Amino acid sequence: MFLAAGAEAQTFTYAQNKPAADKIAAIVGDKIILESEIESAIIQAKEQGATLPPDAKCITLGQMMTSKALVLQAEIDSLPASDDEVNARIENKIRYFLSLYGSQQKMEEETGLSIYQIRDRFRDPIKEGLLAEAMQRKIVDGVKITPSEVISYYNKIPKDSLRYYESEVEVGQIVLKPKPSKEVVQYTIDQLNEFRKEVQSGEKSFQVLANLYSKDLGTGSNILTIDRTQNMYDPDFVAAAFRLKEGEISPVVKSQFGYHIIQLVSREGDIVKVRHILQIPPITPTDMNATIQKMDSIRADIVEGKTTFGQAATQYSDDDNIMGGTKSTGGMFTQQEDGSTYLTIDQLDKGIVLMLDTMKIGEISGPVTFSPDPRMPENKYVRIVYLKSRTQPHRENLQDDYSKIQDRALKEKQAKAMNKWFNDHMPSFYLKVDDEYKDCNDVQGWVKDSDAAGRKNT
Repeated sequence: MFLAAGAEAQTFTYAQNKPAADKIAAIVGDKIILESEIESAIIQAKEQGATLPPDAKCITLGQMMTSKALVLQAEIDSLPASDDEVNARIENKIRYFLSLYGSQQKMEEETGLSIYQIRDRFRDPIKEGLLAEAMQRKIVDGVKITPSEVISYYNKIPKDSLRYYESEVEVGQIVLKPKPSKEVVQYTIDQLNEFRKEVQSGEKSFQVLANLYSKDLGTGSNILTIDRTQNMYDPDFVAAAFRLKEGEISPVVKSQFGYHIIQLVSREGDIVKVRHILQIPPITPTDMNATIQKMDSIRADIVEGKTTFGQAATQYSDDDNIMGGTKSTGGMFTQQEDGSTYLTIDQLDKGIVLMLDTMKIGEISGPVTFSPDPRMPENKYVRIVYLKSRTQPHRENLQDDYSKIQDRALKEKQAKAMNKWFNDHMPSFYLKVDDEYKDCNDVQGWVKDSDAAGRKNT
């Protein structure tokens, strides 16, 4: 499937470029597909960098017709698509487009629609999308695959077409952040409070102070845009930013990076623009040594079998999200796409890669200090690294890659189940396709089957 745009995205593009006259490209049951919706989907795909085949319009219409058929059957089967789910997806889409346009006003100017009209245009396509997903899940949820089927699937792959895998590793880490002394923390807080007073009195500019003193060299006095639905920033920082009024400066806020004061520049719904000044309490050699000793103790407990690496990571690690969020995965680095713990070397930071060169499988390194952000080398952490496994570069085989092969075999079986469902059910729906699409093979096959079924029933 070459199109990434969903029905709601197509509707939004259509809302921006609605033609004076439109025509019906196809009808499935009581569901209408407009020519402009097909064109909008293709525009959306091009904008996303998709390479379109010559029969892009035929493929797009076929995809839309399959979606409509799934919706029709979902309605017949009374599958759920709650108002709460629909509203949540609408708001996610609104936030996405607000982030693209930069503000609600700009979005409304560009589309010629109010935000209320945009929400209204999203509602039906999003509800249909939820119904189609529910129906698809119902069709494929019962599809299982046996080991013998996996082996059969693998044996049918030509040997020269088997995938080649680079070396992969399973790696975990436990991270501790050294704690500064109470006196140093209080000095940092007092300094930020002084900055706040100087701005509030008009003595100095927030932007100038940020330029001079902020330890966040990535933003400094530049404006930082935060979408609170994206989970990209520290939650305490985000919560403090959204409590502010325009121009207001926050009290001192603690985050995983240090201590801040925040100035709100503007707000549009769930998106704010802020400036901030970050101060990081300096870590003394005494603080660092105490952290290293604690990490040594944790490592010793793992090696002696008093706890597991995963249990220790969950209990002690400070890596909530800044360095991969490994605390929530038992210390292991994972793939974002599928949660797999197998990664190639280029997916790990250079510090870990250098450590792995001298490590054996099953080994846990000694404590190592590091800075997760090269722009803030003074912001140091301590970690231990666990090398769980390492594969050699190899051609795909059942022994080393069974789970990957199983996943592909299952997807193929599910696709066959979907195709069978469509072949069995499409003739039962009323189908009509515009003459422009008469040469679209799959579409016309469905229409002929539907017509034949209709003649048989009369």
